Amino acid sequence: MGQKKVDHDVMRKHYSATLKAQIVQEVLCGEKTMSQIAAENDVHPNLVRLWKTTAIERFPSLFERENADREAERFAHDKQLRELYEEIGRLTTHVAFLKKKSGVVHE
Repeated sequence: MGQKKVDHDVMRKHYSATLKAQIVQEVLCGEKTMSQIAAENDVHPNLVRLWKTTAIERFPSLFERENADREAERFAHDKQLRELYEEIGRLTTHVAFLKKKSGVVHE
């Protein structure tokens, strides 16, 4: 007589990132207890506690990415600016050379 195998992954609930964020935001507001929020959202209180801890640990990285993005944009802008000035220099030299060769230069 074989035992029935239970697939626990089938029974597991999956929660969207948006729902997790809303629940954590509600917890951080502090108007209700974690247990109340968990009960209202049909989520185990330990999950709510885990999501809150995860969010708090990751808050600094939100701002690090923001600064890194700005730094990358600034670097790309500076690079483009250097390239454009180099092109202006080349074209200016080229125009001066062509003017001199054609005898158009009146100094």
